[in-house]
Amino acid sequence: MDQEICLLCEDSLEGILTGVYEAYRLKCIPEHTRLQIGEPGNYRLFTEYVNIETENEKAGKVIRTLQERFGVEAWIAIYRAASSYDQKKADAIYHTIAKGLKCSRPSQLMGNLTDDAVRTVFELSRNVMNEAHHWKEFLRFEELENGILFAQIGPVNDIVAYLAPHFADRLPLENFMIYDEKRESLVLHPAGKDWYVRRLVKEDGEAKGNSLIDRQRIVYSENEAKYQELFRYFCHRIAIKERKNVRLQQGMCPLRFQSYMTEFKQLG
Repeated sequence: MDQEICLLCEDSLEGILTGVYEAYRLKCIPEHTRLQIGEPGNYRLFTEYVNIETENEKAGKVIRTLQERFGVEAWIAIYRAASSYDQKKADAIYHTIAKGLKCSRPSQLMGNLTDDAVRTVFELSRNVMNEAHHWKEFLRFEELENGILFAQIGPVNDIVAYLAPHFADRLPLENFMIYDEKRESLVLHPAGKDWYVRRLVKEDGEAKGNSLIDRQRIVYSENEAKYQELFRYFCHRIAIKERKNVRLQQGMCPLRFQSYMTEFKQLG
């Protein structure tokens, strides 16, 4: 029986694709190979574990192969699936690529939903875009005292890069930031220029688990504070107490969004 190999990679698109590159460089057999993010929770008997260092050059080679042989649809699905929170995404992406390289019509790879790996990539990709679509509706910008528009979110998946083009298209002449507090990543959009994503790094000695941007210390512009209070008062006044339905409200606007929305903050 062939020994199982588990390749341990970084939780990023580049890390996962570097793992795929190494799997083929090491001539691993897909049926006996797993690609896993981070350290394994429980080690398996008769399994060889190999740590993979992320290399952008290797990841770039895999990207070019995917785009040339699989086409745009499959590449976009894999790209989006890599943004998922799900820990099984790396293995699903690896086995989807392995399936595509073997099939006679790789351009139709994502149509093969009877395959477990392909179906998983499809579902993860759809889940990522569904959440991005929701945050386009629920995201709230707040004007800071220096005129910058700031929005803080806590999405399940890593979606800030999917939100940036949407708001850059609608606010091309505004300086704005979108901060993902769970991943400490920040979209920056200078007025009239292209947006970019920056990963924040905690300084040595700083407590883990604490957000690098403290919402309690944010200073709003005078007009922003005034209009936030007016908007909350408006939402409070139009509510009909006798027809309050918390379950319906949470069905339309889940709790994970409400803590980031102006209208759900307490009146001052």
